[in-house]
Amino acid sequence: MTVSYDYAGKHVLVTGGTRGIGAGIARAFQAAGATVTICARTPPPANDSRPPHAAPQPPRAEPEEGSRPLRADPGGDPRPPRADPQGELPAPRFVRADVRVPEDVERLISGFERLDVVVNNAGGSPPAPLAGTSPRLHAKVIELNLTAPLLVAQRAYPLLAAVGGAVVMIGSAGGARPSPGTAAYGAAKAGLHHLARCLAAEWAPHVRVNTVVVGLAATPDAAAHYGGRDVDASAIPAGRPATPEDVAAACLWLAAPGYVTGAEVRVDGGGEVPAWHLLTTTPP
Repeated sequence: MTVSYDYAGKHVLVTGGTRGIGAGIARAFQAAGATVTICARTPPPANDSRPPHAAPQPPRAEPEEGSRPLRADPGGDPRPPRADPQGELPAPRFVRADVRVPEDVERLISGFERLDVVVNNAGGSPPAPLAGTSPRLHAKVIELNLTAPLLVAQRAYPLLAAVGGAVVMIGSAGGARPSPGTAAYGAAKAGLHHLARCLAAEWAPHVRVNTVVVGLAATPDAAAHYGGRDVDASAIPAGRPATPEDVAAACLWLAAPGYVTGAEVRVDGGGEVPAWHLLTTTPP
């Protein structure tokens, strides 16, 4: 069975939408007919999966085709989308913005006359063990993964309420189980899950707010997040990590008009195989 969505005439904002999961989400909404705006601190890279100035990355899980970075209209001019020379999808509007900064969020949202969907995808963290990591880094991780989605949702609320829109938070399995080595990130994502439930209750019935809880995922930045190692598919019951397309499919469903709000949809392939299972199945 194939499920299709019609987002023609809808305006969608994807934060952190230039690469990885965010790019996959933006592509999915574009393919469904939406006018898509993406934002990040730097424009999408032209040909590589990382900016030209980025340091070389360790081996990583190979992303599927749809996870390649988006090409976007430079400068964020509010003009009709143009054809993408690499395919049939129009190029999204790009707005340079740091969603941790209230002034940037104000400038970003004020550029919309209509806004139907906000996907709060911007987030992440380098490996940051609690011992020996500066308080400033921990604060920045919490700002990006918790405070920034709150600021964006808060500022977007009047536009979303006017059309009965939706917010989709991109959460993490790290916020639902211990996250050693990235404690601040896990705590921030746990807070994000709770924030979504609070906003769903506070803003109903005008705006729906849901969370996609992403498990182990294959993206260009996955290896850096997982300590320089590839994602081990044997740790996932489904036999493979999530792709940006898997996450995007959940976003399309949650953003479509409906009854569901305050929900957490797990896109984790059945979770992660616990260590005790390996102990009981490995021969002595």
